[in-house]
Amino acid sequence: MKALVTLALLLSITRPQVPLPPRAPVDRATVRPRKGGRWYFAETGHAVFCYGPVMFMPQVTGGLQRVATFCNGDRSMVPLKD
Repeated sequence: MKALVTLALLLSITRPQVPLPPRAPVDRATVRPRKGGRWYFAETGHAVFCYGPVMFMPQVTGGLQRVATFCNGDRSMVPLKD
């Protein structure tokens, strides 16, 4: 009985460690740091980081909408909350 307990204890303690796959090297020359930019509060309630200037775009109703340009992600213009 002691042999079974000892064997179970040894098997539970000694686990073979799986080596992690090596990371892909990062080429620092292609990764450019951000230059400029600012965080804005979008009309949807989310924070967005944009590089371009804030502009006023005409709306269909006749008013002006404040938008941030050249933002991270897939949108070039993001309506801002005033």
